[in-house]
Amino acid sequence: MFEAALDRAGEAAWIAREAADDPVVRDEVLSLVEHHSRAGDFLSRPIVDEAPDLLSDEVPLAPGTSVGAYAIVREIGRGGMGRVYLANDTRLGRTVALKALAPHLMRDPAQRERLRREARSAASLTHPGICTVYALEEIGGDLYIATEFVDGHTLRAEIGSERRPSSDEILRTARDLASALASAHARGIVHRDLKPENVMRTRDGSLKILDFGLARILEDGTPEAPGHTGPTGARFVTRPGIVVGTPAYMAPEQINGEPVDARADVFTFGLLLYEYSCGVHPFAAATALAIVARVLESDARPLAARCPDVPSRVAEIIGRCLRKAPAERFGSAVELVGALDTAGDAAPPASLHATWWRIHQVIVILLYAIGSTVAWQIKDWRETPVTVAIFLALGAVSTIGGVLRGHLVFTELMNRPHLAIERRRTSRATMLLDLLAAVLLLGDGILLAATRALPAVFTIALALGIALASIVLEPATTSAAFGEDS
Repeated sequence: MFEAALDRAGEAAWIAREAADDPVVRDEVLSLVEHHSRAGDFLSRPIVDEAPDLLSDEVPLAPGTSVGAYAIVREIGRGGMGRVYLANDTRLGRTVALKALAPHLMRDPAQRERLRREARSAASLTHPGICTVYALEEIGGDLYIATEFVDGHTLRAEIGSERRPSSDEILRTARDLASALASAHARGIVHRDLKPENVMRTRDGSLKILDFGLARILEDGTPEAPGHTGPTGARFVTRPGIVVGTPAYMAPEQINGEPVDARADVFTFGLLLYEYSCGVHPFAAATALAIVARVLESDARPLAARCPDVPSRVAEIIGRCLRKAPAERFGSAVELVGALDTAGDAAPPASLHATWWRIHQVIVILLYAIGSTVAWQIKDWRETPVTVAIFLALGAVSTIGGVLRGHLVFTELMNRPHLAIERRRTSRATMLLDLLAAVLLLGDGILLAATRALPAVFTIALALGIALASIVLEPATTSAAFGEDS
């Protein structure tokens, strides 16, 4: 209720009305809203982005400054781990991104050693989808990490644009990102701060994951088995109980400060692909704190319902990634790669057979209309309680059947990933309605046969046509269109 109240700007009247039967809940929510209004939005953005100089005694490096063999060109970014500069490596004659690690991280010898180990681990990753770490430099008591300079734009820029990706682009992006993550997971490395700002699209269209600075590795370097927090006796380098990362892109267990493994990256992968596909965070809310609350307590709206163009299999994979319990997700990105390898064939685009399936539905709707008209004419020719009852029943059956088939056609056109579900839900009802309409028309034809033979033959033929269309033609059309029985 507190989360819903935030979406309504904390309206006291709404809270009082919704919790009218529970004064304890009402008072608790009102108290939370009051304290939330006092807190403001200072937690919505990282403090290092708002006032970096308050947390660091670091002096920015001016353009032209030499740091060992590196000549600083300009500052290109900053974050909780330090500042990042575009620099020239004078020894090898190449452009690099030089990260100057924040001084407060260097004061603790244990922290320095942890950063050295993590840098060495990141440097061992040689996947084309991971930004390459060239060197770890200790110059004048300060630590610097030299990495590949990625020329391009972030995934955040693509998400923020008005253009939404095609189904092929979504699948290609999902596969590229999963492949890069799988390379890290196979070596026992978990990113833990995967977010749109840490994924770059290069000028040639390929993806690069940046900044494994928060990556967790096993102290003994042993790869972590998927689905476990680590082998018995293994100790993780990052201190337990400390929450690191970006709240809106954390798995529930990460937010709660619990031990995390590759499945935390799998959850974040789901967040990224969901947001990339339709431009909306799956747990979007008015504030960062409300987003965290939704990540912990709410289920994301199914991607297929929000973005029908996403291939159905990809939507299912993303949905599994976003499950709250780690055990219900993929064990690692290695499993993700396997699932995505077959996703391209799971939801083929509409084909000529699908067009014939739509035509079939429209023809049956027309047969319903013709049958109702015929029943009305027979009632007019021979008005008895039986013909009136048949006309009324057939009118009701035709209306219900026409609405159901119209719903299926609309779903196939506007929300195709859900069509299989809707067909399973309505298949028995549509067949029953078809057969009932056929029986009613057959009865009308038999009643008419003694006085009007030709209309009676037409009516009986119409009844048999509707029955055969349902029993014989529709299963064949459905199978040809969708590769499965109706």
